[in-house]
Amino acid sequence: MFRSRSDATLALSLVFAVFLWGGTNAGTRVVVTAWPPIWTGGTRFLCAGLLMITLLRWTSLLGPRTPLTPSTERQLWLRGGLSLAIYIICFNWAIRLTSASHVALYLGAAPVWAVLWERRPGWNFETLHRYGAAFLALAGVIVLFWPSLHGTEADWRGEALGIASSVLWTNYGRQCRVLGSALPAMETTAHTMWRAGLILLIIGMAEVAGPADIDWRADLVAIHVYCIVAGGVAAFGIWNYALRRWPTSKVLLFNNLIPLSTMLWAHYTLDEPMTATFWAAMVLVVAGVLLGQARWQQLMPGSAVPPE
Repeated sequence: MFRSRSDATLALSLVFAVFLWGGTNAGTRVVVTAWPPIWTGGTRFLCAGLLMITLLRWTSLLGPRTPLTPSTERQLWLRGGLSLAIYIICFNWAIRLTSASHVALYLGAAPVWAVLWERRPGWNFETLHRYGAAFLALAGVIVLFWPSLHGTEADWRGEALGIASSVLWTNYGRQCRVLGSALPAMETTAHTMWRAGLILLIIGMAEVAGPADIDWRADLVAIHVYCIVAGGVAAFGIWNYALRRWPTSKVLLFNNLIPLSTMLWAHYTLDEPMTATFWAAMVLVVAGVLLGQARWQQLMPGSAVPPE
């Protein structure tokens, strides 16, 4: 399956990153239920971003450090920090209002939205391929969202924010792609994280300005630290290292495991049920993502694929 032992090791490290992210999603659900969601996101991403900047400044673990120009600084605020902050507001409120596994599954459809965003439709096989993938992913989203409109325990507001988070995550990825022309992926992540964290903290001050105090329970603080270090630094470090070694499309296939990882974490730590609706939606979303990322010109003889 893998060409070398190093490829197998890299694949296992990506599975470990997915495991860390699943735990981060479940942990975020616990923390934002007790703490203000925007303030929580601000502290998490400011700390994670500054920790990554420190590693970039004083070590070579995350790669070399690139000097920033005034133009890049401005773009990091407007394209990176602001778009990530808006995404985190939607994500944290979504994961507070509905189950962590549902939100993770909505995010799993993001690669399909990216494909649709990048290219205009045309009368060719490629359009049929892309829109067929989008239809499958959209069907999965509808299967997951629909019960919330009919008196189930799911909150339609959280489900709607989960769908919005998926689109906003796609937008953030596009902004990072633009920023990637000036900075390596790890530096882009670090700089956008702390900027987003600062923006979120400024907004989140309104959440903590009321009479209610933040509950500084030891377990909540420990989970928050885990989300900062494991989900914010370690997992991103593994992910960006893999992107330097493998094609992006190959690395993104591991995204399909994040909803499953989140579901398992949420089931065994938060007692979220494994519903038939979730599994049906996951099959449709993953099928859509795999179809959208397939390269038919490489899988089929040239004569079998209609010309573009």
